[in-house]
Amino acid sequence: MAEHQRKQAIGIVVSNKMEKTAIVEVTRRVQHPVYQKVMTRRKKYVAHDEQKAAKIGDKVLMVESKPISKTKRWRIVQILSTAS
Repeated sequence: MAEHQRKQAIGIVVSNKMEKTAIVEVTRRVQHPVYQKVMTRRKKYVAHDEQKAAKIGDKVLMVESKPISKTKRWRIVQILSTAS
């Protein structure tokens, strides 16, 4: 039986004011189905940050996980780049 592949997302930390929690904004570019114009779509996710290492502006890698709280369904795995 094949192992389930978890969803991954890369985003920017926009808030880290909560305890062991960060808000991560994921940006993706999509083409409009009729007008073919390229648009930017943004979505914010609440992610678990066990070490409290993520700072505002950091680029992070998240993976989907089991529900941690009412809104937390993602956890931060790695900090890809820090804010300068």
